[in-house]
Amino acid sequence: MAEKYIIPLIDMKDLAIPEWSEKLMAACEEWGCFRIKNHGISPELMAEMKVVSGELMDLPVEIKLRNSNPVSGKGYTPTHQASPVFEGLGCYDMASDGALDAFFDQLYASPYQREVITKYSKAIHAISMQLGKELVSGLGLVENDLFNGWPCQLRINKYNYSSEYVGFTGAILHTDPGFLTVLQDDELIGGLEAVHKETGEYIPVHPMEGTLVVNLGDLAQIWSNGRLWSVKHRVQCYQGNVRLSMACFVLGPKLGALEAPSQLVDSDHPRLFKAMNFEDYRMLRITTRSPTGAIELLRVES
Repeated sequence: MAEKYIIPLIDMKDLAIPEWSEKLMAACEEWGCFRIKNHGISPELMAEMKVVSGELMDLPVEIKLRNSNPVSGKGYTPTHQASPVFEGLGCYDMASDGALDAFFDQLYASPYQREVITKYSKAIHAISMQLGKELVSGLGLVENDLFNGWPCQLRINKYNYSSEYVGFTGAILHTDPGFLTVLQDDELIGGLEAVHKETGEYIPVHPMEGTLVVNLGDLAQIWSNGRLWSVKHRVQCYQGNVRLSMACFVLGPKLGALEAPSQLVDSDHPRLFKAMNFEDYRMLRITTRSPTGAIELLRVES
């Protein structure tokens, strides 16, 4: 029986077709997440990235702990910190000079591992920047480099699932605090679920080989004055096998606060949210223990 809801699939090769922008904006407004195909990262590079990511995640814990960062979530996340089965490695501001080299040095990465991750990181960063431009033009704004200079974080995630964990949650229900996430999920092991905007139902985001998942975060909803949707999502354990995913998180401006452009605010669309800096907002979510509802704390009183 066909499922009632399936997240949109957008073909990047249709970028020049006018209807493409309409489809993109509909996905961002109605779902807050979608898949993209023909995005430019070859199946071979995606496969190599998964293998290399698995190799790094299989390193001894004492080496993974070298991927340290004074800010929680920007370096290595050991098991039992976020969930009993989840662990992750991180390279903060991956496009800045020296960031990837420092990441490689922390983990004693081989020349081959360095080559694959560098090539993959450049490609997925370019996709993220392109999507930013398309969102700007899709909202009728003058095209600019919306994400120019914003820190982007590379994350490698591992879910150490076993048969005993089937039916449990690997990553709790949350929204992403930043602007946009581009994810290579496991092409074999599912578990990602998005919350439908209208019904509140959990919709499985089934694996689809060769595609990437894109989802919007809270800063996208703030910046767009509510036009773009920050999707709630979680990761469930469907089967007792290790699950790997690799993500690029577009976070927010390094300096200053992000707010809706004046072109998106008028008498029919009053300003909905207060301006907010990413790091301040990230801390607000932590201190209020609000992985899904902190954005409501920024609502402008009518």
